Amino acid sequence: MPSSWIDNLNFPLVLVLATAVTGLIWLIDALAFAPKRRTEGRSDDVPLLVEYVQSFFPVFLVVLVLRSFLFEPFRIPSGSMIPTLLVGDFILVNKFSYGVRLPITNTKILDTGSPERGDVAVFRFPDNPRLDYIKRVVGLPGDEVQYVDRTFIVNGEPMATEGSEPYISPVDELLVRGAVARNEQLGDEPHRILEYPAETAKRSGTFMVPEGHYFMVGDNRDRSNDGRFWGFVPEENLVGKARFIWMHWNDGIIWSRLGDSIK
Repeated sequence: MPSSWIDNLNFPLVLVLATAVTGLIWLIDALAFAPKRRTEGRSDDVPLLVEYVQSFFPVFLVVLVLRSFLFEPFRIPSGSMIPTLLVGDFILVNKFSYGVRLPITNTKILDTGSPERGDVAVFRFPDNPRLDYIKRVVGLPGDEVQYVDRTFIVNGEPMATEGSEPYISPVDELLVRGAVARNEQLGDEPHRILEYPAETAKRSGTFMVPEGHYFMVGDNRDRSNDGRFWGFVPEENLVGKARFIWMHWNDGIIWSRLGDSIK
């Protein structure tokens, strides 16, 4: 599908430039022109451009700081993380979880933590860093990960799964034909995954996670384009940890999902 100009927009760059330009105009006026207006008794005679700048600069600055260093909103566009995340979920991602990084360059300036097995993480797709992906962390640096008979085996230890029940979509409360929900334990907390047992399992095999990289997989195990096909995520591509759903909108609101934490 052809991409539109807005899909190719480098929003972090635009935000940084908008903040810098408005801040510079405000500074120049404050140092060079505002004192002159005051001495001439024209303090209220502020140029229209400066008025706009004074209004927009604080907004740009706050958004830049929040989005770059604390939280960033994302919308889920695909079903690769069902049943954890649905198409149309709006989520907040904690960008402080995996290190403070500069906008645009993504250079880490403060190490605040690393992904843990079981985290739901947002990252820049290795094959196209302009795209943001969201998957679950299965393999950490140095791990040997095997995927056999729909079970992950990490460093020789099978990741526990239990239960098997038909999956009912919360969107329309209808049974999804052939879909089965199970509980999986990768980290400290269990989470649900989705499988289609009647279909051939997605690519099986052994994956050796290089140092400085992570192995990411979708919860919708038979409907996910993930690390089993394109490999590993470099540490520098990490964006942050998905924390909670703040809204769901996709042909209607699902009120029960608002405020749900992401496990």
